[in-house]
Amino acid sequence: MRILIVEDEEKTALQLKRGLSELNITSDVSMNGLDALTLAEKMEYDMILLDVMLPGVDGWEVVKRLRAANDHTPVLFLTARDAVQDRVMGLQLGGDDYMVKPFAFSELTARIQTILRRGHDIQPDVLRVADLEVNFFAFRATRSGKRLDLTQKEFSLLALLMRHSGEVFTRSRIAERIWDMDFGSDMKVVDVHMRNLRAKVDDPFEPKLLHTVRGVGYVLEER
Repeated sequence: MRILIVEDEEKTALQLKRGLSELNITSDVSMNGLDALTLAEKMEYDMILLDVMLPGVDGWEVVKRLRAANDHTPVLFLTARDAVQDRVMGLQLGGDDYMVKPFAFSELTARIQTILRRGHDIQPDVLRVADLEVNFFAFRATRSGKRLDLTQKEFSLLALLMRHSGEVFTRSRIAERIWDMDFGSDMKVVDVHMRNLRAKVDDPFEPKLLHTVRGVGYVLEER
């Protein structure tokens, strides 16, 4: 999962990013509306956490432009503006939910989960391929009923491939989603983590589910 945080208070933005990372959620931070619109156009996000009071282009305008561009990425407003008319405005412009600062981080994660469940393209919390099962919000993976001892990055990598089972992911696309690395970066980190993941997910079990597509990347599927 990848989330865009649009927040001009640096301390708040970093706290959100740190909290999401502990839940195996990758996030990018934008400090103003124009940069947020540029990132939303370039990157593929599962959700946008959007402040209203931003320098230059405010949160209202950001969501208006996103929806006008036919971008239906879920938007959760996080703002100190608590008036009823503000809540109504945010929802009418195309926001999916509205939270008033300060808020409990546990409530934020619950709201994120609820919003993602509404989407027709969002897969359920638990997915299975053969005897491999991944529970995304419990951060648990099992194979043949045995719990897999995965690091945070290994779980994020497995979750990405599980959500797109049967789809081949290039190394650069994996690096972008999991490590926030650009195309020109060294892709060896992807290969190392894939080897480590295979040792835990595939080596002790049959059938093998993690496959290399030579010259392209990796895919998770039952063959």
